[in-house]
Amino acid sequence: MNTSITPTRFRLAVQAVFTLFCIYVGLRFVAFLAWAVGTTEVFTPKPGAVEGFLPISALLGLRRLLTTGQWDSVHPAGLAIFIAVLLMAFLFRKGFCGYICPVGFLSGLLERLGRRMGLGVIPPKLIDLPLTGLKYLLLGGFLFAIFSMDTRSLESFISSPFNLVSDAKMLHFFMKPTLLSLLAIGVLVVLNVVIRNFWCRYLCPYGALLGLFSWAGPSCIRRNTTTCIDCGKCAKACPAGITVQTKKVVRSPECIGCGECVGVCPIDDCLGFSLNGRKRIPWLTIGIGCVATLLLVWGLARMTGHWDSTMPKDMIRNIYSTMLEKI
Repeated sequence: MNTSITPTRFRLAVQAVFTLFCIYVGLRFVAFLAWAVGTTEVFTPKPGAVEGFLPISALLGLRRLLTTGQWDSVHPAGLAIFIAVLLMAFLFRKGFCGYICPVGFLSGLLERLGRRMGLGVIPPKLIDLPLTGLKYLLLGGFLFAIFSMDTRSLESFISSPFNLVSDAKMLHFFMKPTLLSLLAIGVLVVLNVVIRNFWCRYLCPYGALLGLFSWAGPSCIRRNTTTCIDCGKCAKACPAGITVQTKKVVRSPECIGCGECVGVCPIDDCLGFSLNGRKRIPWLTIGIGCVATLLLVWGLARMTGHWDSTMPKDMIRNIYSTMLEKI
């Protein structure tokens, strides 16, 4: 490529910005909890973005929205973020995984470390395919459990104290992990170095769901079979290990829309993003489109009152202080 901005640099920059934003949101949430439990009387509003870390609660909220037409009032921002992520997956591949997800960012850094160490391998298909199916089994289990619930059970769980403070429980898990949790995280870190993107590739049910949406979407990678020199650089650069050089159109649900293959291709216009395998679009469209989709849904949710909880401050404080005493 002749441009100074490469897909790799652009993606890392966007990922770094969102990761720093997540850290900021976490600090704001800690300040909110300090007020909620009475450590301080200085009120800090709960940042709605923290609910983006509650995909199961958001899936419950989506099921409720589809069933009753009612927006989730417990974690409204979580539902808005979830819908935005599904929309961007359909339009822009698994761009959430490739540009926004902080776990994807850390996984990518570990993958780069593994490659520099001569590791970061993709197992043989005999092993790789069954392992890839694990995240779809997990996704199927979650979908069955949630969509088989009757309306009464669904409403009961959404309004339950456990769901009300699930964001605080999530924070507690990371701030005060058990020995078993630390061991599990350590094993995942090692596996992500040894096997390319182990968590995202084999275990993340969220990524599996987004992969299905992206598979049905209009955007894809298109290879010009006439000008391709079969150098294999595209497949080697692909974080998902897709054999790009053997395909005319890449629609794999494992594709995160990172554009790494486009960036390393030595032949101009041989590889590129396209709509429905025909009309070419700039590679920047994927990353910019994902960010724009998230900001657009955030703006609409704010304007329509579907971002912040409408519960009174005193009620919120009472719920959090009561429940957090039991942790």
